[in-house]
Order: sequence, then C-alpha cells, then structure tokens
Amino acid sequence: MACLHLNHFIFILLVNEFICLSNSTLSKTGKSNKKREEKSIQEPIPAVQHDLTVVERKLVVTDPKVKDILREHASYSTQKEKHLNGFTLGYVTPWNSHGYDVAKMFADKFTHISPVWLQLKRGQGGSFTIEGVHDIDKGWMADVKKNRTTFIVPRLLFDGWRSNDYQAVFSEEKLQHKLSSTLVKFLKTHRFDGIVVEIWSQLGGHYKSEAADLLIHIASSLHEADMEIIVVIPPALNQGVRKGFFLEEDFNKLAPHIDAFSLMTYDFSQPGRPGANSPVNWVRECVQSICPDADSPWRRKILLGLNFYGYDYSPRGGEPIIGSKYLELLQSFKPKLTWDKNAAEHLFKYQ
Repeated sequence: MACLHLNHFIFILLVNEFICLSNSTLSKTGKSNKKREEKSIQEPIPAVQHDLTVVERKLVVTDPKVKDILREHASYSTQKEKHLNGFTLGYVTPWNSHGYDVAKMFADKFTHISPVWLQLKRGQGGSFTIEGVHDIDKGWMADVKKNRTTFIVPRLLFDGWRSNDYQAVFSEEKLQHKLSSTLVKFLKTHRFDGIVVEIWSQLGGHYKSEAADLLIHIASSLHEADMEIIVVIPPALNQGVRKGFFLEEDFNKLAPHIDAFSLMTYDFSQPGRPGANSPVNWVRECVQSICPDADSPWRRKILLGLNFYGYDYSPRGGEPIIGSKYLELLQSFKPKLTWDKNAAEHLFKYQ
C-alpha cells in the first residue's frame, strides 16, 4: 500500500499551473497492471478556458471528487486581474520547456518571474564568472515583459563553492566588491531587473553573519544600479520543532536591505518520516518565527513558498510526485480523497 500526500492548493486552485510548471518525467514504481495502464491518460487534455475563476465555479473545496479533477485539471480562467497586492514570484526551469509558455500566459499575475538559469563560479586570481548564458532566452523575456511591468530576476546559485572559497570572499572586502561589480555588469548586459540569490542553505548554518554582510554589499550595488535582490531562505523550523538555519536575528539584519525573501515552506516531511508536505500551522509558524510583528512593514517582504507537487510514500520509501503521475493514479485507482484538517492538505491511499 502507498499513501499520497498533496498540498491542498494543488488539487484545484493551482492544478493547471502545477501540471505545466512541474511537468517532467518520473520513473514508475512497483508492478504495473495492464488494464489500469490501458485506462491511464495517454494524451494530454487540451487546456480549456473559462470566463469565471475556479472560486466562482465552486471548484475550491475540501472534498473534491476525482472525476472533477480529471475533468478540470487543464482548465484555467481567462481573467488576468492580479488579486494579491504585493510581490508575487514565479520560478521557471530550463528542464521544463512548457513552463516558459505558462509564464508568458500568466505573467500578469506575477510581479517577478525567476528563470533558474545562472551559476556563480569563483575563478583564479580573485575572478568570478557567471555560467548559464546558454539558457538565457531574450525572445521569451521580451514576450513576458511585453506591455507589462513584470520583472525578470534570474536565480543565481553559488555553485561548487567550497569552504575556502566562502572564507576568502567573506574576509576580503576587495573580493566582495569584485563579485558585486561582476554581477551588476552581467545583469545590465542581459537587461535583467535584478537577481534571486541562493546561498544560505548551502552554508548549512555556518558563516551567517558573514553571509549577511555579503548579501548587504550585493544589495547595495544592485540598488545603486536600480535593480532588486530577492534572497532564498530555508524555513526557521525543521519539522516543526528544530530550529533551522535562518532565524529572527538573521531576518532583522537583512530585512532593511533586501527587497524580498523567498521562503521555502515545503518539504516538511521526508521518506523516513512520511506525512504532510506543508502543514498550514507549520507554514504560519515559519513566518511568525522570523517576523513576529504582523504589522511590521518587513512582513510583506516574505514570499510564502507554495509547493506544486506532493509526495508518494510506500514501505520502500518515498518520492516527489508531479501532475502527470498524480493524474495517472487518479485515473487508475479512483481513490477517495481525505482532507486532513490539521495540515490543510489532502491525501489518499492506493494498492
């Protein structure tokens, strides 16, 4: 028997975006059943447009029916109004080409789109290089920004850095200036609006003060060039009990300088400890623990991460599950969806 946990946002509200933005190949597990394979979805269902939203069509419910999900998963509303006042960030990846089309289609819903393109490398003699230029698609960027104010802010990963690389940059202001100037020059050359920086998790809780100083230095250089910086941060609480790598004091130091924080509020459970992916109380605590004051202007800088996938657990372990596999399971097993009101997620079991 296997048990599948999925975030409640995925089922109806974001099901179309989930399938499109996360459409990659997952290897099948377990023995297949011929009859069930014959019934599985062989061809993608064409997208269906509706004038009304999923809320107006009463599709956002705690007790969805399998037949409704199979019928409506490719539907989307033609309404382009943005309902959230503030930052909305979406990621697209080179390994999912359809995500680029979805980003163009729904660009009006986002203030920022972040293509996962760039890697920062440290070279010899204090030099820095930015790789990933081959992934940059100028035509796509123009389409996303056409008649819109959407910002393109590629994700930058500190890739392949060792402890001595970090120590060298943290200890030498000259290297920090070189890194920042290299980054600004690159972003200007390719006409980006800023950057999403991913460094905190790679450090594993070490060099926090030094990393914050570096990010502040980068932020100052970007702001002088009229660009923005978003920093990816891990959850402040791991599995709801253990303190994480990014805490309130880290947030307080960075918040005056950083435009927004991309908070990783997902992957609460793991194969060794199966359960909900993003239980709602934990998500709330992750925000409150780094910014307890609900009226703080810095609270609006926290971008809540919504996972567009679930987890499939079995006695052999567990693995992420995306839209195409999820639909196959619904089609084959017709399971009953159960609403976990404590986690605010759905789950179902199948054999």
